[in-house]
Amino acid sequence: MTTDVSTQARHEPSQAGRQPSLLAAYDGIVCDLDGVVYRGAAGIGDAIEALNTVLTEQDPQLVFATNNASRSAQVVADQLISLGLPVTAAQVATSAQAGAAYLRRELGVGARVLAVGGEGVAVALTQQNLHAVRPSELAPPDTVVGVLQGWGWEVSLRDLAAACGAIADGAVWVATNTDLTLPVEGGFIPGNGTLVGAVATASGTEPIVVGKPHAPLYEHAAEVLGIPAARALAIGDRLDTDIAGAAAAGMDSVWVLTGVHGFRELARSSTVPTVALASLSGLHHPRIDVCRAGDTWRAGPVDITLQDDSTVVVSRARSGADPLLWANAVAAVGLAVVLSLRGDGADSSDAVAGGDSELTTIAAAFDSALQEAQAPREQ
Repeated sequence: MTTDVSTQARHEPSQAGRQPSLLAAYDGIVCDLDGVVYRGAAGIGDAIEALNTVLTEQDPQLVFATNNASRSAQVVADQLISLGLPVTAAQVATSAQAGAAYLRRELGVGARVLAVGGEGVAVALTQQNLHAVRPSELAPPDTVVGVLQGWGWEVSLRDLAAACGAIADGAVWVATNTDLTLPVEGGFIPGNGTLVGAVATASGTEPIVVGKPHAPLYEHAAEVLGIPAARALAIGDRLDTDIAGAAAAGMDSVWVLTGVHGFRELARSSTVPTVALASLSGLHHPRIDVCRAGDTWRAGPVDITLQDDSTVVVSRARSGADPLLWANAVAAVGLAVVLSLRGDGADSSDAVAGGDSELTTIAAAFDSALQEAQAPREQ
């Protein structure tokens, strides 16, 4: 089976301008960082401009959420400021903060908590009026009633041993996240999940996990925004953490295709994003509705036809079509088609098995179509 992704002209005007903005239905935004706002040290595409518009208008309110517990909210805010986003530490929610908030509710103000990980862990505990105790400061007969474990370059075997001892004595154990690996230049290193796994094996205990894909980080972000989780819109690039975590917290989600996951990953996933966007610029565009007539799917200026379950034909209006709108329309149709073939869409009559070659081929075709839509074009 072969897949041909071709482009044909269509001159029908879009009706999308008559619809309300995507953001109009929400009171707050919870935005991921890596793969959405920046990649490495550089901002991604038009993300900075799109988010600056949200920050300037302050409607809806915006908070950034990260699984990274090693850095304090202020350090994260400083990085965003360097990219051109005028934010404060109060607009950053970290998994360490979510864990500290959980422990304060469970143990009360002033409780002694073992801080395992980078600076962000101890800072988050202190901000919640808890007594952060470093493993190097813990010596018998000193005790702690909680353990907050996050990643940090300085975490040692002695730190993990201290955590095991505290857990054995009955301390409440919270892990900021269970990411097994951490991407670095040139590859990967063991992530917090690897270190948490070592403590779990040694102690025979499982932690309470607050970071993505679990709900507490998103619930904490909603508290920062001062709104119910159901009134917030989560933005992320990873299906298995960002989008799954939003669903766990009862939030709608925008899956932005500027990071590590594309339609092929969606085909293998069980998550269901609310909206797919080619880039964050789509936040300020009207929401693109997708409708279907037989084997043709229509969204804004785009028609996409599935021919004999093997050919994907993408049609667009060359004359006067906004390239960003076209790319976002391709993303919208791709989401609808893959979810339908997965059996999770509004019309699941075409559902196929998750590993079926048809689903994989169609998903790969949409990855190619989106890449073509985002490529510079001659005027």
